[in-house]
Parts: sequence; structure tokens; C-alpha cells
Amino acid sequence: DGRDPHGLVARARSTRPTKMSRGSGAGYDRHITIFSPEGRLYQVEYAFKAIKSVGITSIGVRGKDSVCVVTQKKIPDKLIDASDVTHMFKITKFIGLCATGKGPDIRNVVQKARHVAAEFRHEFGYEIPVDYLANRMADNFQVYTQHAYMRPMAAMLMFVGIDEEKGPCLYKNDPAGYYVGYKATSAGAKEQEALNFLEKKVKGPNAGNEFTLERTVQTAVGCLQTVLGEDLKARELEVGIVTNDDRKFRLLSVEEIEEHLTAISERD
Repeated sequence: DGRDPHGLVARARSTRPTKMSRGSGAGYDRHITIFSPEGRLYQVEYAFKAIKSVGITSIGVRGKDSVCVVTQKKIPDKLIDASDVTHMFKITKFIGLCATGKGPDIRNVVQKARHVAAEFRHEFGYEIPVDYLANRMADNFQVYTQHAYMRPMAAMLMFVGIDEEKGPCLYKNDPAGYYVGYKATSAGAKEQEALNFLEKKVKGPNAGNEFTLERTVQTAVGCLQTVLGEDLKARELEVGIVTNDDRKFRLLSVEEIEEHLTAISERD
């Protein structure tokens, strides 16, 4: 007889989501694999936001005969062993990775990158070139944007190394599967502010190509200090370098970072 004594029908209607409840983007953020009418993949965009939400900023700068990557070292808990917290990884002896984003995703990506590099070495008998490793990892990330049962990785990668043909190389990969070489770049919470700073410092047709190792490191560290608006202590930083003289990827010691910080403050 159409009666609804308990108001169940009315309640069901009121809780049922309206089809366009969130403007033109409604529902499209539920799927990784479906483009919105504006041509956006919302889940991929959310992966970029997840990276920023970690609150860490990383900088990469390429010089004449070296490449430097710098990132913050934040220890979330006083009881954590600081030596176990890192965003810098050796993929091979000669290729370093500075990864920004969610820890578990980064660990998974590092494992994959090492696997790709080891397989290449086994198959071809020489070390994997930096650009090819970045390419393979980008292919891997791209697959995550087209399968519904996967989600994009919340990790931004910066690969550094000295290429036999190209010299110093700095490549950045993002969760969408895009990768490209840079003279200088940034990732993380203050990415845009850092890019604005780097555009002023690394400019001209010869941009960065005349930077000595000292200038390369100090540009990267100085950039991070500027965008964070604070004087950083050596223990709050991780600095990774590769040079033409010693092609092995290595991290600078606290004492070496301290020297660069002193040089920056004296220069300013």
C-alpha cells in the first residue's frame, strides 16, 4: 500500500550517492585505469600527493664531472636507530638512487632496480647504463597505471651515475611512468620552490656543465636549506655523489657535509 512505517525507503534514498555528487570528477578516482572526461587519471595524481605528504624534499644537481643528490634525513622516533633510516641506495657499485616517498614502496622499487641491473650485467657482461635503468623502471611504473589490480608506486626516483658516453647523468622517474634527464631537479614536499631556486642557479646554454664538484654539492645543499628556510645540521642530511675520478656511488660523511655547510654559510 506504499506505506513506509520505519522510513526505510526514504533513508535508503537519502544515503544513496548521487551520480554526480563531486562535480565532473565524480567516480573517476575509484579506478586507476579510467580517464576522466578531462583526460586525467586521478589515482596517479594521488600518488604524487602521497609522495609530497611524507614531508621530505630531495634535490639533484649535475655538474661538469660529477652528480650530487641531497635529501633530508628525518628520524620520526627518538628510539629508532638513525643508521637504519635512509633514502639513498646503491643499485650497482656505480649507480646511486635517491628515492622520495613512502618507505615500503621505495624498498620494493630498490629491489626491482637491483634485479634489473644484475640481470643486465649477467646477460651482457657490462654494467647497465643509467639511462637504460631509468627507462626500464619507467616502463615498470607505466604498467601500474593501466591495470586495475595494481596501484601506482608512491615513489619518485632520482638515478645518478657516470655514463661512458654521456658523462655525468641525472634521471628522474615519476609514478606515471615518465622519465627524463635533468641538469638539476627536485622531488618531494617543496618540489616547486626548489625548482624555482634551481632555475635561477642553473641557467644558460652551458647550465651546470662548468660546475666543479664543490659547486655542485653546495648548489644542491644550499637549495635545500633555502627552500626549507632553516640552517640544516649535517646529521639531518644525506648527500650522495658520483664523480669522473671515482665512478662509484658514495655517501658523504657527516664531517664532509659539515665542511660544505660551513663553506655555504661563509659564502652567504
